[in-house]
Amino acid sequence: MRAALEFVEPGMRVGLGSGRAVWALTRALGAAAARPELVVCAAPETERLATAAGLVVASPDDAPELDLALDGADEVQPDLSVLKGGGGALLREKLVIESAARCVIVAETDKLVARLGERRRVPVEVVRFGWTETRGRLLAVLGDAELRADGEGAPFVSDEGHYVLDCSIPAGAGLPALAAAVKSLTGVVEHGLFLGHAHAVVLGAPDGSLERLVRR
Repeated sequence: MRAALEFVEPGMRVGLGSGRAVWALTRALGAAAARPELVVCAAPETERLATAAGLVVASPDDAPELDLALDGADEVQPDLSVLKGGGGALLREKLVIESAARCVIVAETDKLVARLGERRRVPVEVVRFGWTETRGRLLAVLGDAELRADGEGAPFVSDEGHYVLDCSIPAGAGLPALAAAVKSLTGVVEHGLFLGHAHAVVLGAPDGSLERLVRR
């Protein structure tokens, strides 16, 4: 956590994603010497914690240009390609990240994989209207597409009111081409492949040691 805070400078405008690592960072930012001018939060829980920490929370419309985005990851490749969306906030997270000049990913060392999709499926956010037809189009590109359910067995609904389909990445697929193909499908809002977004990744091990990956 301390290593990630080193990227924050006084007066910065900072975007915050979601997940345990980001929520811990959010709490720490409230007591940090280098307090940001404001934060833009991608998830309601992050916004709640930021407010409780005494941070100034702004909407993305009021702060469209950010200096830094801090977020977590479900998987990270050595080239800093990232798979996100396990919590379902992938659309808002990508909007926040793409509004920032730099992005730092914070995760545990077990999130480092040789290739994205090795352990987790990639989420694809789709509009609810005609979602079964959208699923059919996805199946022509991805290995499968399973509708995500909430804790009560009903379809999971994102913060923006969309469904999420969890999909397998075909073996040998080129990720940039796959990402472009998925995004081009009618009914698809966003996917969880974050390629070329991260400028640095901080990986924490259970023993407290850190590994830093920096874009070359």
